[in-house]
Amino acid sequence: MRDLQRLIRTATSHGPNVGIYAERLLDHHLPWTAMRQVYRLLGLVKRYGEDPEDTACSRALDLDAVSVAKIASMLQRATESTPAPPPQAASGVVSARFARDRGEYRRTKPSWTTVIGGGATTEADK
Repeated sequence: MRDLQRLIRTATSHGPNVGIYAERLLDHHLPWTAMRQVYRLLGLVKRYGEDPEDTACSRALDLDAVSVAKIASMLQRATESTPAPPPQAASGVVSARFARDRGEYRRTKPSWTTVIGGGATTEADK
């Protein structure tokens, strides 16, 4: 079973998204290095069924996550059809752990500095 097209056809027979996922796995300049991943993908069909795996592959393709381990994790936890949480809006203000006090950013000359006299040689410099 080293024929890549046969592997893709077998994966497609379990669902269109499984077939596309297998094609994405084999889209490599050395496709035979990814054949074990496709075999694992086909093994997940036997373990969890066609419909859940097709749904998991569809969701992974939407997120562009091509990893059979992610598919296996989704099927094992039965989260393949759980809706994704809506994106959260940024609050705008991020609390900084080491933020400085506003008083430290004064534009006036601090009271603890002193000017040392000396070095003035002319009346204009004084």
